Amino acid sequence: MKSTFLPLAFFLSFSLATAQSPAPNQLRTDLLEHTDRVWKNGFLTNFTLEEAATARFPFQTADLRSNRPYFSWILTDTSRQISQTAYQLLVASTQEKASANQGDVWDSGKVSGSQQMNIRCGVPLDTNRIYYWKVKTWDNKAQESAWSAPKVFRTARQLSDYATAYYPLVKSEDKPAQQRRLSNQSMLYDFGKDLFGQLYLTAYSPSGGDTLLVHVGEHVTADGHVHTKPGGTLRYRLIRLPLRQGEHTYAVQFTSDKRNTGPKAIFMPDYIGEVLPFRYVELVVPSGQVRVQNVTRHGVFYPFNEAATTFTSSDTTLNQIWDLSKYSIKATSFTGYYVDGDRERIPYEADALINQLSHYAVDTEFNMAKRSLDYLIYHATWPTEWSLQNLQVAYYDYLYSGDIRAVGTLYDELKPKLLLALARNDGLISTRTGKQTAEFKKSIHYGTFDGKEDLKDITDWPQPSEIDGFEFKKYNAIVNAFHYKALLAMEQIARDLGKQDDAAFYQKRAQQVRTAFQGTFIDTKAGLIRDGEGTDHASLHANMFALAFGLVPEKYHASVLAHIRSKGMATSVYGSQFLLDALYNAHESKYALSLLTSTDLRSWYNMIRTGSTLTTEAWDTSFKANQDWNHAWGAAPANLIVRKLMGVEPLTPAFGTIQIKPQPDTLRQASLDYTTLRGMVKVRFENTPERFELHTTLPANTTGVVYLPRKNARSTVYQDGKSIKATADGAFWKIESVPSGTYTWEVR
Repeated sequence: MKSTFLPLAFFLSFSLATAQSPAPNQLRTDLLEHTDRVWKNGFLTNFTLEEAATARFPFQTADLRSNRPYFSWILTDTSRQISQTAYQLLVASTQEKASANQGDVWDSGKVSGSQQMNIRCGVPLDTNRIYYWKVKTWDNKAQESAWSAPKVFRTARQLSDYATAYYPLVKSEDKPAQQRRLSNQSMLYDFGKDLFGQLYLTAYSPSGGDTLLVHVGEHVTADGHVHTKPGGTLRYRLIRLPLRQGEHTYAVQFTSDKRNTGPKAIFMPDYIGEVLPFRYVELVVPSGQVRVQNVTRHGVFYPFNEAATTFTSSDTTLNQIWDLSKYSIKATSFTGYYVDGDRERIPYEADALINQLSHYAVDTEFNMAKRSLDYLIYHATWPTEWSLQNLQVAYYDYLYSGDIRAVGTLYDELKPKLLLALARNDGLISTRTGKQTAEFKKSIHYGTFDGKEDLKDITDWPQPSEIDGFEFKKYNAIVNAFHYKALLAMEQIARDLGKQDDAAFYQKRAQQVRTAFQGTFIDTKAGLIRDGEGTDHASLHANMFALAFGLVPEKYHASVLAHIRSKGMATSVYGSQFLLDALYNAHESKYALSLLTSTDLRSWYNMIRTGSTLTTEAWDTSFKANQDWNHAWGAAPANLIVRKLMGVEPLTPAFGTIQIKPQPDTLRQASLDYTTLRGMVKVRFENTPERFELHTTLPANTTGVVYLPRKNARSTVYQDGKSIKATADGAFWKIESVPSGTYTWEVR
């Protein structure tokens, strides 16, 4: 038989025509990935959405609340220079139709472009319905992907043009990490870490009528007993539990606390019930015949992906502080909103900003920030600066999530939060000049509008111990620094919403405030920022906020930084966020790292040393007598490590363009895996006085701007072993327009 040989070109063309890139994954609907899950009273079930729809028990699902939800996905090809050039998305009414690639509800057809998130459903959806969607993509190598696995979601009973979707609260079932006998009748159970939760136990009583004493708390005494007078607002409860005859399982009930169930507090939903933060349980049994077993804590929190971000370094103290901060974000999410901790359970704008940034740093969760912003807009708190922080929360919401709908919906309500009604002719604002009218307070949703409640400048908290002697004047530097930062945020929001006239106004106003700020508050002789108009006092706070927000002219950087260094950590846990931002923005990484890893009284390490496993409200109870041990505004190191030390920040919404600008200083080694809505960013460095090596991975469909520390003016930059030309940018080498993929950079 005669053989037939086909030319090699045929096989190559056939191979290219049939090449297929991996299917998209991590599909999200309105930013939620797990829309297919069903929970019962906080615990995940094995039910599908279809099965739950006919179930005879109450269940919880993450129902979508927008009639035309947004879709997004991740491209899984990790090759270099991969970008999406087109997609096709379909929505089906049944799983069978979705599996058959039939978009009977909506089929986008092939759409050219790189957009992989915030794809709006092409038709309005019905209420209380289950839908399925899937997507495939084409890349810049002319490869068509397989279809993704279908993702199922359910719509809520009421829909609107936009409403933030969110998960229900969930529970973990925790066993004690260790237990030890304290006496013949007393046993201590240590769950290892503090967590908001509920207590369950099984007890046997031979005759009934016995009473079990249950001590529950966050702290223990030197001899190992649960601390009955722990100080501050650290939690402790004594519960007397009557036992019935025989063996029974008991749900130990925590009664509500007046301090955190007031009119402004966030209440626990009925399907969860009341919770208490605790780590320790001490049980005192009435006699040797009573037996206790199966002591369990049901922890309560918002769903949290432990693997979304991992960080480790050569500094063991820094690693402990990272772990403390990351865990604090998870543990304090127990209401589904950013609250102040357990003392009041009230959302505050300042807490929300720090919680938000740190939440973004440790998990790819964005809707808690959106819910908190929506709540805070209509439930304003009393500090002047905190009203202005609404604008930063709104801007970061859009920058990190890429979804501007929440900000767009609130746009008209955000305008009054700029406090422009309190301005004088040069643009500076003041709460102390009689301009807080009833109309003004109503516009920002604050107080009772009867003149009895006004905004008040706060500087820092608690006062007076944490304000570094700040002198309050009619016009003060910190309020106006926040005002300037808020105007910049509002300008960008307006621009991206297509409101160009508004954007031009806010840009012009920001420049006016900047000019007035520098003319009013800069002491040109000392080269420092004064606290306010009419004083020469220059607190740490006035200088650090001005530096953090870009208000210090370059010629005064040296004097301002010298002043800041002379003060140490003369700021609160809250203020430390902005102090470290200021230092890293000014590339003062050595001093910044020393503060992050400090073991002084005012340090994150001191929180660990005192026995807390969550970040605390103040550096120590000696600074705030009523502080708590579950305050996430103390978790700033989570975002500072990711954003500043490792240098990973979005330059465009949802990390379309990613900045990688590590500032290691004396840190010898560190590694970060950080998940974004476009995929995982990986950054690892090794650092010596003579050499810096950086390994980076950028996900598909992104571009990077990479900065490398300049070891000296004559150092050379290498990419994958080959010398390249990089741009000198101050203390860094800068490489722009880096395509997706994995790279090794070296400076020597």
